[in-house]
Amino acid sequence: MRLGPLRRRDIARCVEIEQILFPGDDPWSSRAFHSELDAGNFYLAARPDETDELLGYAGLAVVGRRRGEYEATVHTIGVAPEYQRQGIGKALLRALLERADEFEAPVFLEVRTDNDSALALYESHGFERLGIRKRYYQPSGADAYTMVRPARTRDEVAG
Repeated sequence: MRLGPLRRRDIARCVEIEQILFPGDDPWSSRAFHSELDAGNFYLAARPDETDELLGYAGLAVVGRRRGEYEATVHTIGVAPEYQRQGIGKALLRALLERADEFEAPVFLEVRTDNDSALALYESHGFERLGIRKRYYQPSGADAYTMVRPARTRDEVAG
């Protein structure tokens, strides 16, 4: 498997995967993905080594003006169901975290409180629960945890 930039021609497949993964909530639209790319946010695609098929995707936004003021937010991570539990989500998350580390930025995200596999993944990468957002996901009304992984300095990343 290889990671590379998410391309606009991948968006239709991203939308298909979103509809499968989040049927009871508001899956991202084509417009949402285009908006993220237009904003210059960091989006990756996971593909098999031998083909151009999209297995999964992930996105990160970084805001701030200088070191010590940056913050990063994981906007999305999605892996097609038939490719889950193969380390793709972990690889995508690690790549997002490496990008955030370039800015020495803390990383925030929201995750459904009932998504045990995602919670385990995030906690294994140093995320901690900050609080709960009631009825965050719509229209299902599912709650979300807000989580953060503290900023890592260049010395911490190198060590």
